Amino acid sequence: MKDPTFWILARASGLTAYALMTVAVLAGLVLKSRPFGRALKAASVTDVHRFLSLLALGAVAVHGTALVLDSTVKIVPAALLVPGLAPYRPVWTAFGVVSAELAGLIVISFSLRGKIGAKAWRKLHWATYVVFAAATVHGLGAGTDSRQTWAFAFYLAAVGSVVFATAWRALTRTPRPTTQGGTRVRDRDRSLAL
Repeated sequence: MKDPTFWILARASGLTAYALMTVAVLAGLVLKSRPFGRALKAASVTDVHRFLSLLALGAVAVHGTALVLDSTVKIVPAALLVPGLAPYRPVWTAFGVVSAELAGLIVISFSLRGKIGAKAWRKLHWATYVVFAAATVHGLGAGTDSRQTWAFAFYLAAVGSVVFATAWRALTRTPRPTTQGGTRVRDRDRSLAL
């Protein structure tokens, strides 16, 4: 009989990574849409967002390591980097690899924001939706628990919360400041400045 320790660890760390990523995405949306008004300080939410993103990547690393160490599926370390190389549900696993690599790039961009510029950083950050969607597809397609009612409800709750928070952000978007004559003027104040 094979020892199931690493298989259990792989499953648990995968679900943990997905939960952490979901909460990190929600923290990013809270930062932008401010559903709680000024009750939460932007700097604190930013710190929580970054920390949750790093924790999610750490859980992804545990997930991948546990899969390589597990004897149930034969996954070589290169399969953690090359989409489609894993023999276990290769298409669905490829979604996980792409999601993890793109998430890593986005997390690295936090410290490179000053070098790549805020505009490029913001555009790269929109890829978070791709990361979330690919991770969801990966979990549903490759996860051995995804056919269970509780797991499906877990994914449904995660997707529902991100869709709701995204809709909230889109519907309550505050106008971005514009520059006029070297001073920042809010869109609603532009008519007064003209």
